[in-house]
Amino acid sequence: MEFLERRFKLKENGTNARTELYAGLTTFMTMAYILIVNPSLLSVAGMDSGAVLSATAIGAAIGTICMALFSNYPFALAPGMGLNAYFAYTVVLQMGYSWQMALAAVFVEGIIFIILSLVNVREALFNSIPKAIKSSTGVGIGLYIAFIGMQNAKIIVNEDSTLVTLGNVTDISVLLALIGVVITMVLVIKKVKGALFFGILITYVIGIICELTGIYVVNPEAGVYSIIPTGIVSAPPSLAPGFMKMDFSNVFSMDFLIVMFSFLFVDIFDTLGTLMGVSSKAGYLDKDGKLPKIKGALLADAIGTTAGAVLGTSTVTTFIESASGVAEGGRTGLTSFIVGILFLVSLLFSPIIMSIPSFATAPALIVVGLFMMEQVVKINFSDYTEGFPAFMTIIMMVVGYSISTGLVFGILSYVLLKLLCGRAKELNPVIIVVAILFVIKLALG
Repeated sequence: MEFLERRFKLKENGTNARTELYAGLTTFMTMAYILIVNPSLLSVAGMDSGAVLSATAIGAAIGTICMALFSNYPFALAPGMGLNAYFAYTVVLQMGYSWQMALAAVFVEGIIFIILSLVNVREALFNSIPKAIKSSTGVGIGLYIAFIGMQNAKIIVNEDSTLVTLGNVTDISVLLALIGVVITMVLVIKKVKGALFFGILITYVIGIICELTGIYVVNPEAGVYSIIPTGIVSAPPSLAPGFMKMDFSNVFSMDFLIVMFSFLFVDIFDTLGTLMGVSSKAGYLDKDGKLPKIKGALLADAIGTTAGAVLGTSTVTTFIESASGVAEGGRTGLTSFIVGILFLVSLLFSPIIMSIPSFATAPALIVVGLFMMEQVVKINFSDYTEGFPAFMTIIMMVVGYSISTGLVFGILSYVLLKLLCGRAKELNPVIIVVAILFVIKLALG
């Protein structure tokens, strides 16, 4: 215990080992879905799903443990959603490149990321972003997380005419998710330690009881699978089919550069957005809106991406679900260290991990959305040059289904309004350069 105190400075950060354990378990439970989703997505590109599963777990562990050791922050990393879809559906299926070339692009992006982190370019980007955007990023991420949770639980579903609509609330999975939200909120209100984790666990147990009693009916054709584990321990799938399979034959082509910079752009601003939002919630930002030890956090992210490409998976990035552990009280790298170890352990206990349904983890994401909303009071909505960009950041993250999209519209509107309203002196040179890059990005598509 003394070693943990010395290494992670638990007392100094107002926490203890028990709280960090619950926070780590909660973060892992809310992001364990990536172990199922990532192999499914990348297999569409022709990759071996078993190899991707192992690469996902090991890549996540490397990045997350680096985060614990380099920064002492409770942030967890894994192959990012959105980036994996871009990898499979855009780069491979739509553009026609091999998954080996896509892995090479991710690897090169990771190397560039490491360089940018070491020379403080990414840190300068973070520090240049206005406080209003930083606060609104936390709020936007909260709503984004809640929206993802509702979609995972099918509380909200796709609909052609209105794009999204209310799901079938009489469906047992939806009902279990809603019951889980109520259970989790009651635990939160009663200040139960590990409320989010226990909310997931209790909801899962209720689901198992429903399956055993015939209320939850398994129907694979309808996408309803058994939630009872088929085993306890299994050997990890081999990494061999995807390990060190990067194809650098087109590295100097324009197509390769376009793909690589697309990965780089989304990764940079997704990571910065996540760090801003979760750091704001955790109270890490100083009075100037800067994040101490950010270099270590950014370097961990870059190393995770590079290692992930070598192992055979898409871009590894800081996960917004880290907010669930922060909401549970996680304040140090011990939380992320626990998450990293759990990712490695999950390779042995994959039958249990993979049986945890989305309706059990969705309530935690929805409740975290509430926690993240607290940051909205820090935004000065009476000054529309601050309030409107904050609003655009929040709304575009949700409707654009992307953290980086929210930042693009938030920063562009901030710079434009300050310039057009005669308040250019409030802008720093870095944010103006970022806005110009965003315009180019939007123009090129």
